Amino acid sequence: MNSDATDPVQGAKEAVRREAEIYRDGSDQPLGGYAAAMAVYAASVGAGLVAVKLAGRRSDARVGPWDLALMGLTTHKVSRLLAKDPVTSPLRAFFTRFRGASAPAELSEEVRGEGGRKAAGELITCPFCTAQWIATGYAFGLVLAPGLTRSAGAVFSAVAVSDWLQLAYVRLQKAQEG
Repeated sequence: MNSDATDPVQGAKEAVRREAEIYRDGSDQPLGGYAAAMAVYAASVGAGLVAVKLAGRRSDARVGPWDLALMGLTTHKVSRLLAKDPVTSPLRAFFTRFRGASAPAELSEEVRGEGGRKAAGELITCPFCTAQWIATGYAFGLVLAPGLTRSAGAVFSAVAVSDWLQLAYVRLQKAQEG
């Protein structure tokens, strides 16, 4: 067996570890967890492409302006629902600590843990981060089950528009009072 000094795999691992430490500069960034999340995302996209192929569908479907609008509204609403909604807090509980309300119908949570647990917590509490996953799933849905995907998208888009109208209504009420 080669020693660590002459084993190329061990040498590469040590070089990656050193570079990660230099990058972190004393912070607790879970780079390994981030790498794992990227790997899961890439594997999910690969699995989706295999599913498209097995279903005999074409993966070069065109996304028109209305589909893009529906996709954008749906992605916005579902990512906020998963990352901030009180009802979905059980999905985040293993990775977070409750800190209170942050906005109407939204929670403030602090990510806890380290390594992969921290990376997963950061992913599922960040609507900007979850949006990529949601949009990717929506895109595969348009290829594999377009009617069902558009119907679900219409529901979440309507809720997103309703949320904005609720917030605007409250703001108008406050302006009338003040």
